[in-house]
Amino acid sequence: MDYTEIMVRYGELSTKGHNKKNFIDRLGTNVRKALHRFEQVKVHAQRDRLHVELNGANYNQVMERLQDVFGIQNFSPSIRVEKSFEATAKAAEQMIREQVKSPITFKINTRRSDHKFPIDTFEMNDQLGGYLLKKFPDLLKVDVHHPDLTLRVEIRLNGIFLSSETIKGAGGLPVGTAGKGMMMLSGGIDSPVAAYLGMKRGVSMEMVHFFSPPYTSPQALAKAKQLTEKLAKYSGSIKFIQVPFAEIQETVKEKVPEGYLMTVQRRMMLRLAAALTMKRHGLAIFNGESLGQVASQTMESMLVINDVTSLPVLRPVLSYDKTEIIDVAKKIDTYDLSILPYEDCCTVFTPPSPKTKPDLEKTRKYEERLDIDGLIKRALDGIEITEIHSGEDFLNQNEDVFAELL
Repeated sequence: MDYTEIMVRYGELSTKGHNKKNFIDRLGTNVRKALHRFEQVKVHAQRDRLHVELNGANYNQVMERLQDVFGIQNFSPSIRVEKSFEATAKAAEQMIREQVKSPITFKINTRRSDHKFPIDTFEMNDQLGGYLLKKFPDLLKVDVHHPDLTLRVEIRLNGIFLSSETIKGAGGLPVGTAGKGMMMLSGGIDSPVAAYLGMKRGVSMEMVHFFSPPYTSPQALAKAKQLTEKLAKYSGSIKFIQVPFAEIQETVKEKVPEGYLMTVQRRMMLRLAAALTMKRHGLAIFNGESLGQVASQTMESMLVINDVTSLPVLRPVLSYDKTEIIDVAKKIDTYDLSILPYEDCCTVFTPPSPKTKPDLEKTRKYEERLDIDGLIKRALDGIEITEIHSGEDFLNQNEDVFAELL
């Protein structure tokens, strides 16, 4: 079929009451970002549906991008015909001829928003269903309760639209409707999954990545940016904030007892993430911690680390086990990239026996040896911010770097 439009149906947005318009407007913006490479495509976000006019764009490619946009329950490729029964019947016949190869059940589902059209909903269902039964007596049988195929007919002011295929969307809420969060992105398996889950609940994420040259390499930094590109398809683009961390790690290693290196280092990271959250008008900090997975992710460690900020620290994968996290990582296509070898900032100077139940008062005492304000200021002064877009060929831009990893 030469489809002319994709009709998008909303998911949870239908329950948002007085805020529904804001959610729909945000979804429209996000869809336009996701489809920015298709210059001829036009997006119209209306109260009950979102309509994507293809204007000659490849509908398979457009639908592939739509599947990654949060806030979409499902969508259907549609064809527009002139407002007459004859044109509708001819297009419906072509749809059946192309799509149905063996006997099935079907029904017609008509919606009429143009009430001046002379054929009402029930008449269209009856007449079009009868027409198709005569054309395909050996292929079609009516089943209005559980049909194999539903042919949808929408009678609108600008034409009649037919669709017969429903494709599942990403669900969730449009990114940006739940405010902004700062994601502490390490480059491992867990944090990209946590970012994905936060974005699915409507959070607009900015990625905060700590790097420690010469202890971490350009490959590690490039890999974190590539992971961000994988996630950017869910919102169109993502800000990537790289924070220099080597001076802090060297100082902590020099002045803090070995067992508390990890705890103090994580507290410094959280201070930096909190400062960036406030500076960039965020509402919460996100990370990829899973309860009990490693030494720094016990509840005792979380209590001591969280002591440095009053901002919410949200952990979307807190109750996930590793297998569950890996399953999601494979689903969102970050797993293979996450397991490439790299020098994670979090593994630099890792002690052989980190404290799993650090003492808060001891931690504070050890930190008195540090010029915390000076270290934080110098790190913040050295940040670099990059906007990474969905579909950006970041891997090839860094071909030499990734050749070493692969």
